[in-house]
Amino acid sequence: MGLLSSILGNAGVVAPDRLESDFAQLLSAGEKIAVGFAVFRDTFIFTEKRLIIVDVQGMTGRKIEYLSIPYNKITKFSIETAGRFDLDAELKIWVGSDTIPIQKKFNKKVNIYDLQKVLAEFTLA
Repeated sequence: MGLLSSILGNAGVVAPDRLESDFAQLLSAGEKIAVGFAVFRDTFIFTEKRLIIVDVQGMTGRKIEYLSIPYNKITKFSIETAGRFDLDAELKIWVGSDTIPIQKKFNKKVNIYDLQKVLAEFTLA
């Protein structure tokens, strides 16, 4: 996939082989990871079937939520770029008929445009 290989050198992007070793227990038989983005303590994992959001919670980071979203259930998404005073970019994802989106903030390590391109490639296919 040309798009994915072109963003692998960017800060915040995690190589698929590292993700597959770290998160193998989350994958179904034969499921492959295309790319992932590290955001603070959380990780966005794009497989060929779904988006997995790994949300590390609490002070110790022992509690972790794994949210699995099949691409065909994503109805819309938006990005908000960082500004001069607001240094974080933001991604919103609407799932199914939910009116309240899943929202995540990103620091400058993650190119929000690259993340949006990957999301668009998988959801608009």
